[in-house]
Amino acid sequence: MTLWPKSLVGRNALLLVGLILLAQLVSGLLIRELIIKPRVDQIADSVARNITAIRAGLQALPEADRAAFLDAFRQAGRDPTRDAEDAGEEPRGLMTLERLFVRSVSARLAANDTEVIWRRDGRSLALHLRIDGRGYWLPLPDVLPTREQTGAWLVASLASALLALLGALAIQRRIQRPLGALVDATAALGRGKRPPPLGEDGPTEIATVSRSFNELVRSLEAIERERALMLAGVSHDLRTPLTKLRLGVEILAGESDPGIAASLHRSVAEMDAVIGQFLDFARVDDSAVPTESLTMASLARDIAASFADQGHALEVDAGPGPAVSMRAALVRRAAVNLVENALRHGRPPVRLATGSDAASVWFEVTDAGAGIPAAEIEAVKQPFRRTGAARSGAPGAGLGLAIVERVARTHGGSLELAAAEPHGLRARLRLPKHPPA
Repeated sequence: MTLWPKSLVGRNALLLVGLILLAQLVSGLLIRELIIKPRVDQIADSVARNITAIRAGLQALPEADRAAFLDAFRQAGRDPTRDAEDAGEEPRGLMTLERLFVRSVSARLAANDTEVIWRRDGRSLALHLRIDGRGYWLPLPDVLPTREQTGAWLVASLASALLALLGALAIQRRIQRPLGALVDATAALGRGKRPPPLGEDGPTEIATVSRSFNELVRSLEAIERERALMLAGVSHDLRTPLTKLRLGVEILAGESDPGIAASLHRSVAEMDAVIGQFLDFARVDDSAVPTESLTMASLARDIAASFADQGHALEVDAGPGPAVSMRAALVRRAAVNLVENALRHGRPPVRLATGSDAASVWFEVTDAGAGIPAAEIEAVKQPFRRTGAARSGAPGAGLGLAIVERVARTHGGSLELAAAEPHGLRARLRLPKHPPA
């Protein structure tokens, strides 16, 4: 556990309060050394000279008159109001300022061979002088302020700390708004959405960050458009010769070896599937795709029926779950990709499962194949990335899981890949129950 706060407002507040308290401490030390000590030394020097003069006067007086002189001196310096207050006051020791004063006066008197003893007499100080073997108490009223601390320093420190906190909150509010907008825009960008442009006003540093982020978004959009255009263009251009090739295979089917014709048919179908993946990847984040409410259970049953028509039996465990607003065509394409990936690179049985939790719904495909090494799980979600087993097995473009990942991010969800028990791969498409706007 650390006392250093993690939030920016906490750090700003702590820094400002610390600086103010340090400034108060330094100011107090400067006042003590440059103002209080010189004044105390000046007062002590004056008091020491007066005490020396009074001592000389007492020595000049007859011993019988000395007590009367001290009584008259004491009465002249009395304050009846102060005496009444002193009568009910508890005895207390010397305060810091008084100790400084006493040491300074004692040092000056010691230089004149005068040995002194101090005591508190009410709120005043009294000095014990020895003259001709006899002791006399000489009162010194009002030589120093009655109270050393009035509480003003404490009030000023607290007020400064409060102002520092208010200043930190004002600074944080000024910074938090553009930072919050940046966080929201980054989250939207991570989900595959286009965030609105950030405001480029305010302090130079914040404006620079916002401007850089806006330029980043524009650059990413340009790159994405160019990549989608390239994939769509290449795929479209390949469809024409692929159609001619399929027609040629059909024409030659009756004149060539049936095995060769079947192999050519499979190659053409595989090429067509790869081109289809290119097109799907190019338009996977198309905002024109309509949204509709759909349950994962109905999606699983529909996909299982579709693959059954193609001769692939899938096990279905459709758990309960609410209907969720989604771009159904994209989600179906992603779910089909997971099934095709399991059929192409895994082994039967292939099992579909659906379910939900407090925040999301999910569609899961499990196969009994070799699975994916843990170190490559995140890599295979990237476009054109394939594991070693996939590269040497069934052909493909390496876009199937990348399409699923992008569909998940577009909906604010995720693609989770993990090892299945006892072996195989478990791929789960998770979507939030309440997709972000």
